[in-house]
Amino acid sequence: MSSFGTSVAFQAEDPQFIAAPPEDVVLDDAPINPEWIVSGNPVARAGLHSPSIDGKASTNIWECTAGSFWWTFHNEETVVILQGSVRVTSQSGANRTLNAGDIAYFAKDTKALWEIDDYLRKIAFVRHPYSRQVMALRNILGKMKRRILPEAFSPKVLGSLGAILPL
Repeated sequence: MSSFGTSVAFQAEDPQFIAAPPEDVVLDDAPINPEWIVSGNPVARAGLHSPSIDGKASTNIWECTAGSFWWTFHNEETVVILQGSVRVTSQSGANRTLNAGDIAYFAKDTKALWEIDDYLRKIAFVRHPYSRQVMALRNILGKMKRRILPEAFSPKVLGSLGAILPL
């Protein structure tokens, strides 16, 4: 939900495989903008579990004490509730209570009211979308690849490498 930090809380021997329990992630204060708070005195903390190699995604741990507040998601975010519960109401009025084990997706620029009665801890999978310009270039290159070199980029030629190519 907020800036989750930039340093991984533990040493990863291999940046392509990072594994640790949520409890090992060091959490730093992540204050909620006072203008967004509706009631209570929610105190939030967050920490980075792991960044993606390309910097376009991250896995984070976030926790917050009781209170209610409006939140704007500046990136796409999928959450898994680890502990506690939260009532979430979208700007359109759709609402849902998320409990431990529940999964929810929030699109970029979604605004929602979060109401936490006691305590909430979640894993947040954040994806930082590419700019429109980068997406347009990727689309153009993808079309060129399919028209000009369809055989060279076929699964038969590329094998399993084709599954990881970005275009």
